[in-house]
Amino acid sequence: MTNISTVKKRILYFIDYKGLSKNKFYIETGISNGVLDKKSGFTVDTIEKIISTFNELSVDWLLTGEGEMLKTDSSPAPAGHYTVIPLIPIDAAAGYGNGEEVVMPHHIAEGYVIPEWTERGVAYIIRVSGNSMYPTHSNGDLLGCRPVKDLSFFQWGKIYVLDTDQGPLVKRLYPAADNADELLCHSDNKDKYPPFSIPRSSIYRIAIVVGVIRFE
Repeated sequence: MTNISTVKKRILYFIDYKGLSKNKFYIETGISNGVLDKKSGFTVDTIEKIISTFNELSVDWLLTGEGEMLKTDSSPAPAGHYTVIPLIPIDAAAGYGNGEEVVMPHHIAEGYVIPEWTERGVAYIIRVSGNSMYPTHSNGDLLGCRPVKDLSFFQWGKIYVLDTDQGPLVKRLYPAADNADELLCHSDNKDKYPPFSIPRSSIYRIAIVVGVIRFE
């Protein structure tokens, strides 16, 4: 298989192989028109729609470019359900901007097969960089994130990943005492990072952290 450097190029290569127009691809997958022409990367939701629509497409090839584009009967597979959870690289820096840990997802670089996380609804993994959530989460930890669809209900005190108009944040959430339209965000490194409120309207997406992997 010819080396294809990005997820977008691999998708374009695949639909050309299938003889699909971009419009037909959008219709079959339910992905918004124009996604393939944007310079930005793909969301986890977009990747999941592609994988679920085209069962013959190799997840490993799509995410990493390794192996063959199409699944084969002879390809070895682990016992049970085989699902690759994508790892989204994170550029983060404690003290950036307003002094909070800010994480910026770029593109899917690789993935992990973790059946226990798949069973718990983990859709993607991020790698922590920064110390605002120390000692609970340290630099380099991998966080398993399960998307939350109902933004009217939160498990107060749990750690969430918030995609906001100021960038993604990793924080413990609590209700804001004086304003039901805001959420109170806490860092575990309380000495350096004081709590702050964020309007619910500024949150685009949210996921709860349901697992962590730490490398010594």
